[in-house]
Amino acid sequence: MKRKLTPKQQRFADEYIESGKKEESAIKAGYKSRSAHSIATENLQKPAIKSYIDERMAEIASKRIMDATEAVELLTSIARGETKKTVYIGTADGVYEKHKEADLKTRISATKEILKRYPDNNKLVEQQIRKLKADADIAESKARIMNASTDSTEAKVSEYLDKLDDVLGGDSDGN
Repeated sequence: MKRKLTPKQQRFADEYIESGKKEESAIKAGYKSRSAHSIATENLQKPAIKSYIDERMAEIASKRIMDATEAVELLTSIARGETKKTVYIGTADGVYEKHKEADLKTRISATKEILKRYPDNNKLVEQQIRKLKADADIAESKARIMNASTDSTEAKVSEYLDKLDDVLGGDSDGN
């Protein structure tokens, strides 16, 4: 069972979250200044107040950190050219501010980052697999050609040696 905080305890906890100063937080919450230090120390040891502070701190941290949806939305707005970047241009007449959309390279990069997050995107995977297969086929064909030319060269050399041997009148054993 979760114990509810009194309004004074909640004010103390909220002030403490904001400032991190226990005595000052106790005074702002309405505790007397002469007992503020001891009450603040006592309050910070109470499980209900500690858990309230921990929950609020986690909530604050989660609001400050970008989640996956927000990251994909940002990448999408970059890929679509919706996000503008401010560029300052200095001239003899002064400094001018210009809003530019992301260049093509940045937009393509953002698109790739989005697609990485969707492993079910078969078109991209299929294209990558097709390219890898084509590269493997090319390498295999080159190897076959190299092996075939080596075999035929050896056969031709052997054939020439046999003919030369016939012309010279010796046998192939060297006698």
